[in-house]
Amino acid sequence: MSAVKVSKANKFSLKLESIAPDKSISHRSAMFAMLASGTSEITNFLRAEDTLNSLEIVKNLGAKVEDDGVTIKISSDGIKEPFEILDCGNSGTGMRLFCGLLSSANGHFVLTGDKYLRKRPMKRVTNPLREIGAVIDGREDSNLAPLSIRGASLKAFDYESKIASAQVKSCMILAALRADGVCSYTEPELSRDHTERMLKGMGADIVVDGLKTTIFPIKELLSPLTIRVPADPSSAFFFAVAAAITPDSDIVLEGVTLNPTRIEAFKALQRMGADISYELTDNRYEPIGDIHVKYAPLHGITVEDNISWLIDELPVLSIAFACATGESIVKNAEELRVKESDRISTVVEGLRACDIEVHEYKDGYKVVGGELKNAAVDSDGDHRIAMSFIIAGLRCGMTVTDLDCINTSFPNFFELLKKITKVEFK
Repeated sequence: MSAVKVSKANKFSLKLESIAPDKSISHRSAMFAMLASGTSEITNFLRAEDTLNSLEIVKNLGAKVEDDGVTIKISSDGIKEPFEILDCGNSGTGMRLFCGLLSSANGHFVLTGDKYLRKRPMKRVTNPLREIGAVIDGREDSNLAPLSIRGASLKAFDYESKIASAQVKSCMILAALRADGVCSYTEPELSRDHTERMLKGMGADIVVDGLKTTIFPIKELLSPLTIRVPADPSSAFFFAVAAAITPDSDIVLEGVTLNPTRIEAFKALQRMGADISYELTDNRYEPIGDIHVKYAPLHGITVEDNISWLIDELPVLSIAFACATGESIVKNAEELRVKESDRISTVVEGLRACDIEVHEYKDGYKVVGGELKNAAVDSDGDHRIAMSFIIAGLRCGMTVTDLDCINTSFPNFFELLKKITKVEFK
């Protein structure tokens, strides 16, 4: 599937109950089961390339995995040295979190990924891990995969991160669980907190006080997970923007995590003028509920706070910027440059191809609202860029190339899109 042509959409009214399960929670569910005694049971696991790669890695690390198509059961009696090289595919989350999990495990482990992941910087996790005793090697002095890890004894740490990154924080929390003393991790602003919530729910002694997280080493295995993975708000947000830019449309996104660190993009869309409401339906490991989005005229805003809470949604939020009146500015988002693509450059290039005025900065960009024009946009192998410009096509028609990457996070994206408009594959 090399290209897709999307037609301009007419007004629509939908309820979506089959949005892709949350990618971040699916990754963590598979990994954290390795820290538990007994059998963890996971339903609604995201069956996409990235998360299935994490599940395969867990198998290669010695876990017993049973999957009846509905529930995945994972049991483990400890991490074993694998026979295979551990392939994370396209997932930076997978590689960075496995670095933390494996740094204190007995054995030798090699992590690799696809051609895109092997270009992404890993020093943000390998440097702090090496400082506390981890034995990690790789290209460019452990910056690029493949990464070789030999499990070692890790020292307790008090780490102050210069960036707000859930991946870095989660990596260091996993390392701290088997360090030789109490550890702390401080970040400049609160990043997504699924790791803390889930591990605390499993019985780990983790204390969050503002921007500081204190982690006590585990003395015994944790309680197993029993979790239904909620719908992914990052995936749901594509269809929120679809409703927000298509006149007279509305959509209900069902069973989405309402974790405050995950719905910041919806809050930004509300500030632009979209009519959005929330209904809480469950709250165990995560607050879960429905999000209702109705079309309303949009206006430009500045996005500069809580950037780590909406970093993944910024590409498609930029499509809303392009459809709004006035100027929208993104600041403090240099992290976008080290995602699956340099998302600042790919967003800017894509919008310019659509005849939208955009100004690029080191840590963001400015979008001048206008009228999106039909164009051909290449995704650069980045699933969020691909889906963002497909959503733009609902306004003006669009051709997007390099689509296989969409399977890494949202396998049924096109199935849902076809409920809104005509989709033609080339």
